[in-house]
Amino acid sequence: MAETFQLSQITAVMLGVRDVPAALAFYRDKLGLKTIMQESQIALLQCGTVMLGLNRGPAQSAAQLVGATEVVFRVESVRGARSGLIAQGVAFLDEPRQVTPTDWVAHFRDVDGHLLSIFGPEGQS
Repeated sequence: MAETFQLSQITAVMLGVRDVPAALAFYRDKLGLKTIMQESQIALLQCGTVMLGLNRGPAQSAAQLVGATEVVFRVESVRGARSGLIAQGVAFLDEPRQVTPTDWVAHFRDVDGHLLSIFGPEGQS
């Protein structure tokens, strides 16, 4: 009997962006992600074991840039991370709210309108 092939790990999430330098500034300077590589049409950032790609290519051919996608960042304290990001100029769409017995979430958008969230224990501000 043949084995069934299956995918088991995500290496990168690629987001279409209009302006790579502007998007990179948001993710690097406001969110604190480390730049792995930057070229004129693409930038790669380290985000734990997953790379986050900011790619101009999909934005050039897509009818609309933002869709039903959400990138979720795991944090040790949602309230603490939210306070830190607000200090960096990030505007949140909502107050933190509990979504599981142990985890909370709060949402914000990047410069292209992609939905992002922080997720983890409530923690302290």
